Amino acid sequence: MKTHPSYAIAITMGDPAGIGPEIICRALADMSAEDRASSLLVGDIATFSRAARLIEADLTFYPIDASEAAPSSNGIAVAQVDNALGTPIPDGKISAAAGEMAFRCVERAVDLVQAGRAGVIVTAPLNKAALHAAERYYDGHTGMLASLTGAPASFMLLASEALSTIHVSTHVSLKEAIQRVSAERIEATVKAGHEHLCQMGLDTPRIAVAGLNPHCGEGGIFGDEDERIIRPAVEALQQAGYAVQGPISADTVFYRASQGEFDLVVAQYHDQGHIPVKLIAFDTTVNVSLGLPIKRTSVDHGTAFDIAWQGKADAVNMNAAIAYARQLARGMRLG
Repeated sequence: MKTHPSYAIAITMGDPAGIGPEIICRALADMSAEDRASSLLVGDIATFSRAARLIEADLTFYPIDASEAAPSSNGIAVAQVDNALGTPIPDGKISAAAGEMAFRCVERAVDLVQAGRAGVIVTAPLNKAALHAAERYYDGHTGMLASLTGAPASFMLLASEALSTIHVSTHVSLKEAIQRVSAERIEATVKAGHEHLCQMGLDTPRIAVAGLNPHCGEGGIFGDEDERIIRPAVEALQQAGYAVQGPISADTVFYRASQGEFDLVVAQYHDQGHIPVKLIAFDTTVNVSLGLPIKRTSVDHGTAFDIAWQGKADAVNMNAAIAYARQLARGMRLG
């Protein structure tokens, strides 16, 4: 009976028209032979080979279940994903074929993790317009992964050494984000962040909940959601034993966290959390999906079509996403 290898991490190609294949190959070129051996790529071998040639990296790629002898130290296993639509994929442009490939890479990675073949998924960037052109109507990786795994809810965590945030809502309009602020969602977000930080080694994570309105509503002058919804949710969490404070005005809470007062800030909507984290740690912030039955990290940037396939992209953020994934994998005893 053939024994299938297992891998600590599975790295998805992302949109093949973007910088994903290049930054993956740059990260692989910097890895030790041991780390390469524990890494599985999910995508197209020909595309990865082209990216390796572009950056002049001495890398070879072979199918995940190849029967030939063990590869050399520069060889990397690939779970092959083909261009299902069969139409050309132009570099640096939106196309349905690229969106479909990006989706199928994530779908295959989820299958591999659920089958016990890989531990933590690391995703290269995809393009939402390309996804929609392929009639894959997701708001991004997090929603896609929730759908693929059947998870009832998911949360986006932006993690960096300087500042980390988790979001009550993400890719929705500001109007809808305000409507999504509820005690139930806030409590679930805090609990998801708390559990994750405990898994990462913190005994008692200190969590701050940002207010929604300017100055937390200023006693109702600028809105009543902070006192009517957020404060009771925080008090319920405190009574349950969580080390949480809030609501704290958003114009001060992120600074206080960056100075070490809190381990995590709960942002009420996408830009409230993304702007301060990207301002402080643009190149090293890692996107982590919580609330799913699988573990996933990602770069926190887009497909960068303007520089795709020109040899200009750097892998700083990809290296950070891979390092975080390996930390998670070690906690799962997967390398």
